[in-house]
Amino acid sequence: MSGSAVASASVLPARRGSGINPQAALAAGAGIVAGAGLIGSVVHPRQALLYALGAAMGLVLYHAAFGFTSAWRVFISDRRGEGLRAQMVMLALASILFFPVLASGSLFGQPVSGLVSPAGVSVVFGAFIFGIGMQLGGGCASGTLYTVGGGSTRMLITLAAFVAGSTVGAAHLHWWTALPSLPRISVVALWGPWTALSVQLAVFAAIAAVTVTLERRRHGRLLASGEPPRRGLARFLRGPWPLVAGAVALALLNFATLALAGRPWGITSAFALWGSKVAAGLGFDVASWPYWSSPAQQAALQGSILSDVTSVMDIGIVLGALLAAALAGRFAPVWRIPLRSAVAAVVGGLLLGYGARLAYGCNIGAYFSGIASGSLHGWVWLVAAFVGNVLGTRLRPLFGLEVERTPALTGC
Repeated sequence: MSGSAVASASVLPARRGSGINPQAALAAGAGIVAGAGLIGSVVHPRQALLYALGAAMGLVLYHAAFGFTSAWRVFISDRRGEGLRAQMVMLALASILFFPVLASGSLFGQPVSGLVSPAGVSVVFGAFIFGIGMQLGGGCASGTLYTVGGGSTRMLITLAAFVAGSTVGAAHLHWWTALPSLPRISVVALWGPWTALSVQLAVFAAIAAVTVTLERRRHGRLLASGEPPRRGLARFLRGPWPLVAGAVALALLNFATLALAGRPWGITSAFALWGSKVAAGLGFDVASWPYWSSPAQQAALQGSILSDVTSVMDIGIVLGALLAAALAGRFAPVWRIPLRSAVAAVVGGLLLGYGARLAYGCNIGAYFSGIASGSLHGWVWLVAAFVGNVLGTRLRPLFGLEVERTPALTGC
């Protein structure tokens, strides 16, 4: 087996099993149910619902193989744009749901706010190196979590480096935020929800149209979906799902996150928290970092990760993906990882973590939730990260990593 084939297999097991993996399914189901019960009793029932919501996201991400990294890579390498078009559907639906609610400031009587951050040097550089890290590490933030849950041993390396990079980024963030930057700009506040929504929908449509034009110019037609191996309830429970179904489900689940948490879905702030707790345990004076200076941040640093919304949702994503992989009969960890692939996982993970902190988020917090919140920094992130992905895609062969020409059943 070639090095690239091994690297690809270690990211997400590609075989389709004939049955369910019962032990993995039982472990995942027990973890989801017991975890929800524990969190509901020691924190709050709402926190338990967010944990379950994370599990639902993990299942959706796995069954739809909804990856940002692979979708961008196959478009860059071969102009196949199905994955990008699915992302535009997800962003469009999320914007339709978010904008009126964010303009009103409340949802079901609870105050809500979007993820709106400044757009400056730190965002441009952070998103750019995050884009490189996506291709070397083998996944984005959501892709890393759900492929770990799906049985990827290589992505455990990426995740560990991701946490380390995010921790260092938290320590350095005050220096980066002192560089030139625009203020927080929300197009919802600037233009009003309906004008802003019209503009965003037009941009989404334009991006989708460009992918259609370029794909047809390269291949003569759009890629046709193959015959699904399952139908009906079996397909719903065991996958695979159509990409568009995943896009719609993720938009709805992000809106549910807004309703329950009062803000949209994010992933990587938890990595900075986990790494900082480890660093504090090793004797570093983490509490003195400006990143942890606010009362809310100090409380998070000193408290249990079960009290942190992002942490419990991240854990839920991993268990939800494990359940999905087990139901699909595809939970089969591959332990053989080529050295060059492992090195790429470490380098990519460090870039992902550091870049996410500098850019105020990842493909979820900055790109998906940022754009759905009407934040200018989300659009800046998209452009800078895409350029980083172009470079990262070109670097992959140096590490024995595949650059596929058609979408694969993987988020990586």
